[in-house]
Amino acid sequence: MSRSSGTAHLGGPPCYLLTATGRLLARTPAAPYLPAQQAARDLRTAAAGTSLRIDGDGGPYDSWYLHLRGTADAPPRVLHAIAEVFAQYRHHSERQRADRRRAADALVTLLAAGPADGAALQAALPACGLPTDGPYRVVVATLGGDEPEGAVRALTEALRHEPGVPFAAGRLPGGEAVAVVHAGSEAPAEAASGAEPDPDPDARPDSGPGGSLADRWPALHTCRPQAPLHAGVSAPVSAAGGLGSALDQARYALAAARAQAPDGAQVRSVAELSTLGALLAGVPADVRRAFSNRVLGPLAHGGSASHRMLLETLEVFLAHHGSWARTAEALHLHVNTVHYRIQRIETLTGRDLSRLGDTLDLRAALWCR
Repeated sequence: MSRSSGTAHLGGPPCYLLTATGRLLARTPAAPYLPAQQAARDLRTAAAGTSLRIDGDGGPYDSWYLHLRGTADAPPRVLHAIAEVFAQYRHHSERQRADRRRAADALVTLLAAGPADGAALQAALPACGLPTDGPYRVVVATLGGDEPEGAVRALTEALRHEPGVPFAAGRLPGGEAVAVVHAGSEAPAEAASGAEPDPDPDARPDSGPGGSLADRWPALHTCRPQAPLHAGVSAPVSAAGGLGSALDQARYALAAARAQAPDGAQVRSVAELSTLGALLAGVPADVRRAFSNRVLGPLAHGGSASHRMLLETLEVFLAHHGSWARTAEALHLHVNTVHYRIQRIETLTGRDLSRLGDTLDLRAALWCR
């Protein structure tokens, strides 16, 4: 389909074909470039213009809309006729994409099964439209609720905002969406120059500068705010043989994202796990609790007023880097009282706060509560 064959019937009015997250699929020559964030806001604001949803199999994240900004001076019957043309085109393109989706499911299943045969991976990558040479990243996403395909649709829509970056996204039986992204690709010249893209669902054609996955995540969550949406991103790996390791990294970063915003939306990358607290966030909750209980001992649950007081003292003492004077000042106590409480903490936990290792253990145990 040409860039303007469907929208040429509108003549002068600026007209856009958009996804629910504001990704630009096509526009008329009279329509100026519309940034994705602004386009998404326009679709949610009735006063911003006229929007018609295109019929198709799209979910809340990747639905298509015919959008006219401002006052719509085109006859409604013309708008509906154009929307029908786009609906037929979408149906055709979705059937074409089915084979690639099956190949993507096979690829991610191969990765999740454990150490994979290098030759099998090399064969699976081009079947998904991916180059056989890296680097690659792996992204894992999950969606709360009972829509098994939702996580794949959300992740796919987010990645299509990155122009010219090949990727393959599939779903594991457990509901995780997994994408292998070619991390060495650059945006094509026409995308960098702001040229109008074709409405090709495999071209990922946002004509403005591509943002990161984290930049796109809030717009995705706005499409279905009641469903927690999380993703984890691996570090780049140079070859297909490293994809299994990258999947493990992405899952760890995903766990950290869930821990940070369990009821909301969050993207975490292993590159962001640069502190002990961030690293611990990716540890399963039951493991964190077990560690905290073991290290803090009788103080773990703060069951008595005395234990709660000692926990507060420990937190303030560690926050002030082991300074007796500053801890006493913060708690409005005499320094001798602080010494006494720290001694009690050491006795109850079996740790020595003059030793770096024991101090780190107690700090981690507090973070893991």
